[in-house]
Amino acid sequence: MKKVISSLAIAAVMTFGFANVSLADSSTVENQPAKDVAAAAKEGVTSPEVTEEAEAPELDFVQTLKQKYIEGDPFWMTPVLICMIIGMALSIERVVYLNLATINTKKFLNDVEAALKSGGIEAAKEICRNTRGPIASIFYQGIDRSPEGIDMVEKSVVSYGGVQMGLLEKGLSWISLFIALSPMLGFLGTVIGMIQAFDKIVKDGQVSPTTVADGIKVALLTTVFGLIAAMVLQVFYNYILSKIDGLVNEMEDSSISLIDMMLKYKTTTK
Repeated sequence: MKKVISSLAIAAVMTFGFANVSLADSSTVENQPAKDVAAAAKEGVTSPEVTEEAEAPELDFVQTLKQKYIEGDPFWMTPVLICMIIGMALSIERVVYLNLATINTKKFLNDVEAALKSGGIEAAKEICRNTRGPIASIFYQGIDRSPEGIDMVEKSVVSYGGVQMGLLEKGLSWISLFIALSPMLGFLGTVIGMIQAFDKIVKDGQVSPTTVADGIKVALLTTVFGLIAAMVLQVFYNYILSKIDGLVNEMEDSSISLIDMMLKYKTTTK
């Protein structure tokens, strides 16, 4: 719950900060041509080059993005931005967690087997305690139950493997929610923008190409941003799923190796 609240707080701060900066930059860009024209008039310069530069200042990528954000109406663009920020935060947290959970399984198995041969159960448990990741946690639970018999070891491995699976998949439902919600919010903003454009046509009493084209362009910007947010989150989501599948396969293979090691250890100690 604390992670969700902190993520929402960070997203709100970043979103409103971005919106404020965008509005400030927009007002600066809008006022800049007037200042340039006034300066040119004061100096007596009326060349077409000066007029064109004053009317159409060049914008870099960030400024263009901010301008499109404002043109799409911050009221509808902000929810899409919030979905993307929170989804990215959850995705990055999962990527970091899964990468930290990935270990050299072959080396770990060799270390555990060597510890079982030389120091027994306690030495193997120490190796598991000093190793991060779900595989080490499963091994620790299985080795800890080894005095109760091989059947208990198998049950412990299966049950605790399910617990580790839940920890690996934690937060995926929220990421999938934001993947679906981002384009939906974009479509909603587009529909509302189209309605407003038609209302303006009805109010003017005539169909103006400029009014229709401008209204449709502004309305479609929310859909574009929503689709971009969904595509970015989808890439992270698929990467996370592939990492989870790889870890699950390693957990299953390692669990079989653990059972074999426990049988071998039990045989050699009789």
